[in-house]
Amino acid sequence: KVTESFCLNEIRLAAKMGIDPFEMRAMNCYKESEGTTIPTGFPPDVYCEEALFEKARPLYEAGKKRVAEKNAGSDGRYKYGIGVSLGVYGCGLDGVDASSAQAELNPDGTVSIYTCWEDHGQGADMGALVSAHETLRQAGIRPEQIRLVMNDTKICPNSGPAGGSRSQVMVGNAIRVSCEMLLAAMKKPEGGWYTRAEMLEKGLNPKQEGTWTAPCKPCSSDTGKGEPFCCYMYGLFLAEVSVEVKTGKTRCDRLVCSCDIGKINNRLIVDGQISGGMAQGVGLALTEDYEDLKRDSTMAGAGIPNIKDIPDDIEIIYTESPRKDGPFGASGVGEMPLTAPHAAIINGIYNACGARIRHLPARPEKVLAAMPKK
Repeated sequence: KVTESFCLNEIRLAAKMGIDPFEMRAMNCYKESEGTTIPTGFPPDVYCEEALFEKARPLYEAGKKRVAEKNAGSDGRYKYGIGVSLGVYGCGLDGVDASSAQAELNPDGTVSIYTCWEDHGQGADMGALVSAHETLRQAGIRPEQIRLVMNDTKICPNSGPAGGSRSQVMVGNAIRVSCEMLLAAMKKPEGGWYTRAEMLEKGLNPKQEGTWTAPCKPCSSDTGKGEPFCCYMYGLFLAEVSVEVKTGKTRCDRLVCSCDIGKINNRLIVDGQISGGMAQGVGLALTEDYEDLKRDSTMAGAGIPNIKDIPDDIEIIYTESPRKDGPFGASGVGEMPLTAPHAAIINGIYNACGARIRHLPARPEKVLAAMPKK
């Protein structure tokens, strides 16, 4: 709601000032040269937004040209538009947050990683594997030599919830720390690495537990100032839409995300997360509603988008600014693509037909009612 309100207010301001909405946002993004701070009074983890705009600008200009050509060649049945929005999201549980993991050297030379990185489709197994391998490869341990013991709360330490886009930062760091502790215990003074049997003979523990605590400060209840998150995610969204003039029915034709989520752990999984998040943004913008318990108790009734509702034309542009507190420079990703694609779509509707939608979803009857009357 905050993102939606901010984006709509900003586009109204841009229209009144005669400034392109994209340039209005670019003018007001976080800038290191100006010492810009986040709303809680501290500098952002990285100043990356200017780069996001620079990379997206040619795509935005091409999109404006494309919708202008479509409108010029239209028979009047449809109107076309392009919208822009910017989303920022913090990784973690607001304020103090910690996570634990374990790494154990096995008799056969493999390493087991114990973690409660809950997987609800985001690729927790790959996140855990790469977070471990980035450290363990110092000892020549290959990915196939890493065994994952996931989410068995009887034998795995508390890694915290898989929410708030915290897992890659919090659990990834805990895995990194546990692997670093294991390597420190395995390392021979003269060089090389102990086997598990050698470690036990020398009284060294072949199973190490690492805990990582975020260097954060909760916001003051009096001033609102603080550092609630150590890592953030940034996403600039472009949406091209078509609106059927007679009915108000809107379709999202193209989505672009220019983003910075730090160093990328696994590009295929991240591509999937961002594409999936933007698909959810289409549903939030145009069809999803949960106000009528009878109607909205099924996927179809609630308006969850199907494959025909999601554009085939989705483009993701990465900027990789390493995070000093993220494991190997990574930040989170899960909720970045959910922050503002819906606002870009709503802004695209206004650009197409002049209809300002202030309450989601932008169902056809709302768009039709909001169109300026001739």
